[in-house]
Amino acid sequence: MGLITDVHDAVEGYEAVALPLLLEEESSGAHGLDGAVLRRRSARPTKRAVIYLHCMSDSFVPADLASWYTERGFHFYVADLRRLSDPDRPGAENHAEELGEYLACLDTAVQHVREADGIETVVLCAHASGAIIAALWCHARQASQPADALVLASPSLRGGSWLAQTVGRRLTTPGRRTPPLLAVARRRVRRGLDISCPVLVLCPSEDWDAPGGTGGRLALPGTGARATIRLGAHVTWLRVDGAQPGQPLPGGAARRLVFDELAHWLSAYLSGQIRDQLL
Repeated sequence: MGLITDVHDAVEGYEAVALPLLLEEESSGAHGLDGAVLRRRSARPTKRAVIYLHCMSDSFVPADLASWYTERGFHFYVADLRRLSDPDRPGAENHAEELGEYLACLDTAVQHVREADGIETVVLCAHASGAIIAALWCHARQASQPADALVLASPSLRGGSWLAQTVGRRLTTPGRRTPPLLAVARRRVRRGLDISCPVLVLCPSEDWDAPGGTGGRLALPGTGARATIRLGAHVTWLRVDGAQPGQPLPGGAARRLVFDELAHWLSAYLSGQIRDQLL
């Protein structure tokens, strides 16, 4: 299975970085899992980076989000795992194997960034379905804590009951079906995760289950579904007015507010030198 990155016009300004070959033993024999990530370098000498997980049918990373990080001394990487969602690939019907492939690819990307590029601080980011996979990866790797912080934007947490999801997959058009792996991953998140690094959840107001919370933009989740989702010991939920579910950032003035809140949150959990450059 190849981890292949589509470049196209949407990723202008990135360079492809070849990943080392990862051999995975299976009952049918060893096969290679190789590919590339995309990288946008910061102009500053730095040992910190953002790795943005891009998978399934999620939209690509906004250009201004990548620029925001690079201007503040982070190299910016995109781990593009969209090809793993091909329903015709081997193992597509085995959800445990399928999820394992996502986690293994992310393992390889993070290991490469830390070892080959000398990165010491890693912030893992994702939105929509990628946010669910990123959260599960951090939970599965909690003992080693390979990420120093996790930012989840508009995580695809909704999906209804198992019956609703099953019927929905049968009745909806192919372009709007919930990938079976995503439905399985949502149920796993709802059972509770134990992520060891700090987590920031950027939640669109439409998905914010009011009433509840402390008021203002930075608040605890409401008394509905958000309050039942346990991600870890250090989790901040940020209500984002004007954001559309499944999108990484809102438009208009709310976009600037998200950047400001993101800077304050990162500065609270990262080292003093990084904090000085963020604020």
